[in-house]
Amino acid sequence: MPKIVNHDERKEQLAEAAWRVIRRDGLEGASVRSIADEAGMSLGSLRHYFMTQAELLQFSMRLVSERVRARIEHKVYSGDPYRDIAAIIGELVPLDEERLAECEVWLAFVGSSVADPALRELGQEVHNELYRGFRQIVDSLIRLGLARPGIDASLETMRLHALVDGLVVHGVTRQGTMTREHIQQIIAYHMDELSGN
Repeated sequence: MPKIVNHDERKEQLAEAAWRVIRRDGLEGASVRSIADEAGMSLGSLRHYFMTQAELLQFSMRLVSERVRARIEHKVYSGDPYRDIAAIIGELVPLDEERLAECEVWLAFVGSSVADPALRELGQEVHNELYRGFRQIVDSLIRLGLARPGIDASLETMRLHALVDGLVVHGVTRQGTMTREHIQQIIAYHMDELSGN
């Protein structure tokens, strides 16, 4: 009886192999051949799922975003808005090995998107999605009367987005000094400031 292959699982395995190559060798080292080797698959088999390197890299980049979104959607929340918002932000920054890997891969993609129109378009799409999520957070705090009076929702959204981006960069590039505890303290400090506490 022929073996049944789950194509979605296989594509995710290839994306995870791409992540490992990118973390080890950078995006420039993520050739179709090196990813196939990392996945223990022939080049021909890989091309059954992704015809081009760009297609594979775009899928890999999108998978980072999808996994973060899935964690946020399936998280069990406390009901305390500040703690829950801090928990959501915590899913976007390098607080453990899984999130560190995602952040490293994401930064590699963002760096390459400057010169690659296809990656730039996808990067902008994810950026806009994040902005909308941060805007929902800020709007919810204002609506619930939990934000500092008189805040500018648009500026606060951009500031929160910039803070998270900065935590990702520092969490990846300064792993020895920007610890998990520091990241969590900064998030808590920002939430206190946003609320006026």
